[in-house]
Amino acid sequence: MSTEDKGVAVVTGGTRGIGLAITKRLISDGFKVAAIYQGNDQAAQDCERETGAKAYKLDVTNIEDCMSICVQIENDMGPINVLVNNAGITKDGFLHKMKKDDWDAVIATNLTSCFNMCRAIVPQMRGRSFGRIVNISSINGQKGQVGQTNYAAAKAGMIGFTKALALENIRKGITANVVCPGYIATDMTSAMPQEVLDAIIKQIPAGRMGNPEEVADEVSKLVSGGTFRTGDVVSMNGGQYMP
Repeated sequence: MSTEDKGVAVVTGGTRGIGLAITKRLISDGFKVAAIYQGNDQAAQDCERETGAKAYKLDVTNIEDCMSICVQIENDMGPINVLVNNAGITKDGFLHKMKKDDWDAVIATNLTSCFNMCRAIVPQMRGRSFGRIVNISSINGQKGQVGQTNYAAAKAGMIGFTKALALENIRKGITANVVCPGYIATDMTSAMPQEVLDAIIKQIPAGRMGNPEEVADEVSKLVSGGTFRTGDVVSMNGGQYMP
């Protein structure tokens, strides 16, 4: 574990799954982590106890709440140097049957939340001429997926958002990159029927799903590096899709 204090990192969806792995890795790297969560209080308490992170309950689709919580985090913990936008949901269904509410909820949680959190934090990063932003997209934002027009649109939107954000802010010492994981072994995937998991793994040349720690490793590299790597799209999917 690093003994260097690298400042504060905010991780949305940071108390479970991939987000929890990122929280753990960034703490190991020497960051103080504010782990954002929306609904699972027990998971948040477990995260705080296990990692030493401070959990903050927040609806990332509400920009006023995002603004106020980021002020609170800086007051509680210090300047925010790193933002990882990892919060996400799925509400799958074929487009011709999809409810407008399901479209709106997925776009808001996966994509609009990135705007909300960046809008709250980037001005302060610009004022300090330093910042590292990593947005967690998905293989399905690169190649599409049946039954996920809402999710694929949101995750593809994150890629364009990140590239534009990178261009706007590089001269202020702020990088913005995006990680696109393939299928990762989490509680969500472990709840799938075994025959579905077997069919998914057959599509992955590596012969397995990824693990959350591998995603966290990539995030660690991006937030610890210099300014020359920005606007990058990191694909990690075991060879399932090569853009």
